Amino acid sequence: MGQIIEKLALEKGHEIVAKYNSTNPFNHQTIQSADVAIEFSNPELAVPHLLTCIEHGIPVVTGTTGWYEDFETVKSSCLAKQSALFTATNFSLGVNLFFEMSKRLTRLMNHQPYEIGIEEIHHTEKKDAPSGTAITLAETVLSESNSLNRWELISDNHQDTIESGTLPIVAKRLPGVPGTHILTFESSVDIIKLEHEAKSRLGFASGALLAAEWICGKSGVFGMRDLLNFEI
Repeated sequence: MGQIIEKLALEKGHEIVAKYNSTNPFNHQTIQSADVAIEFSNPELAVPHLLTCIEHGIPVVTGTTGWYEDFETVKSSCLAKQSALFTATNFSLGVNLFFEMSKRLTRLMNHQPYEIGIEEIHHTEKKDAPSGTAITLAETVLSESNSLNRWELISDNHQDTIESGTLPIVAKRLPGVPGTHILTFESSVDIIKLEHEAKSRLGFASGALLAAEWICGKSGVFGMRDLLNFEI
């Protein structure tokens, strides 16, 4: 992701003032002044990365998932410092349109005889399961459903016992898959599927760069709905 974002940023005339990775870790000692930071790392590193940016007054955009149990702590720090934080489980325009369509379809399915399920497929290097995108999709469905109140990760052999009111999520890891998410509505007579399949990571990278351009000069905590301003 970092390499793709760097390429797109340079093509748009932006300057990259610093790059960090496992051999050059990001911390209070190595931080450089910048208009904005873009953070894609792993769940264990995300929170200290974000807090360091906030402490130094650098707006930060993060696409890392798996750290959201600490979201309120990071949010409180951001607001207290009057800094700027942009979080998204997925920066793809297509995925965020997918979220909006999922909301509408779930509302239509209330009181209809369909069971709802989610399946996500990612590359084998992805550490968290289910994906942040799948969790966001699940929370979107739960917010609109009259019958579901929680989600649960289940095995891909579909042999788990699912309690009433539970939205099942199946997570698969296969080599070289950028990301696929499927929302399924199944009845005794048919199946309706809403699916998003990423062809590459370019959509994620371009969305993250757009968020970085948008957040400059702002203060507060933002997400893709703020950026895209959907009116549905």
